Amino acid sequence: MSGAEAVLLPDWPAPNGVHAATTLRAGGVSTGPYASLNPASHVGDDIEAVLQNRRLLRAKLALPAEPVWLAQVHGNRVVKAEAASPPPADASYTEAPGVVCAVLTADCLPLLFCSLDGRRIAAAHAGWRGLLDGIIRNTVTALGEGELLVWLGPAIGPDAFEVGEEVRAAFVQKSPFYAEAFKPKAGGKWLADIYELARIELKAVGVTKIYGGRFCTVTEQDRFFSYRRDTVTGRMATLIWRD
Repeated sequence: MSGAEAVLLPDWPAPNGVHAATTLRAGGVSTGPYASLNPASHVGDDIEAVLQNRRLLRAKLALPAEPVWLAQVHGNRVVKAEAASPPPADASYTEAPGVVCAVLTADCLPLLFCSLDGRRIAAAHAGWRGLLDGIIRNTVTALGEGELLVWLGPAIGPDAFEVGEEVRAAFVQKSPFYAEAFKPKAGGKWLADIYELARIELKAVGVTKIYGGRFCTVTEQDRFFSYRRDTVTGRMATLIWRD
């Protein structure tokens, strides 16, 4: 598992003791459409390859524990990461050192959160349904009072995310500010900027220190898995933990 091509390190001013990364495609043992660093066990990949990829990832990042792998359901539930058997959820948080929060994505938006003192951290998975249903607000609420840093990880880019009028209408009905995140396209379709949707929601709940958000999983085929591009594919893991 070679370093430079295996993980992406967030460019954000996280305090000392907070560690984070997103895996890239290369550096693992999976084959075919899952090649090669696929840590997701629910996408049809050989389970032994997945487990080996997870071992490689843990060794590469010197993780203090196995990541808390959530059963993600495109919802808005946030759970405490150190719960013995967390229920299906799309975000986890912790104040405990040595606990690794993680989400899996392949076009949806991974978000990492940390408090300015580095004591509270979280990872969230946000597709458009989760964004609409409040996964960001719920994660911020779970982390409690105090200013936060947020990093927006690799997701589908604003020129690749085509949605129907019903998606735009649902967001604009929730708040007219969301209209800024949509551009019209021929045939009654719209291009949605998932990063801008997240920024609008974050600012609405008082988060202003927002970083990242300059990727496109669909067009950067060598670096990222993409469900929209390939359908059968692996996932990237986005992880955060603290000393």
